[in-house]
Amino acid sequence: MASGLKRFVPLLDRVLVQRVEPLKKSVGGVILPESAVPKVNEGKVVAVGPGARSTDGNLIPMSVKEGDTVLLPEYGGTKVAIDDKDFTLFRDAELLGILEG
Repeated sequence: MASGLKRFVPLLDRVLVQRVEPLKKSVGGVILPESAVPKVNEGKVVAVGPGARSTDGNLIPMSVKEGDTVLLPEYGGTKVAIDDKDFTLFRDAELLGILEG
């Protein structure tokens, strides 16, 4: 977990994600207005819960781990502010995929 952050452990199959900030300058150094900056649908996993439970009580493991870069849905998630930083809380099944490389 990132240093300086309060210890936050999501429950069950929830994942705490910090969205990647979009570029605010063009390659040439021109500052872009907010209307011209596309929404970035990727983020870094900050914390993960232990996993969900199946109907017979077995633990279903999480598909992501701390530090993974993930592709996020356009809508959804619960916005959370911890130590004046903005995060989004998603269920494991809502994440679209892991970005590698």
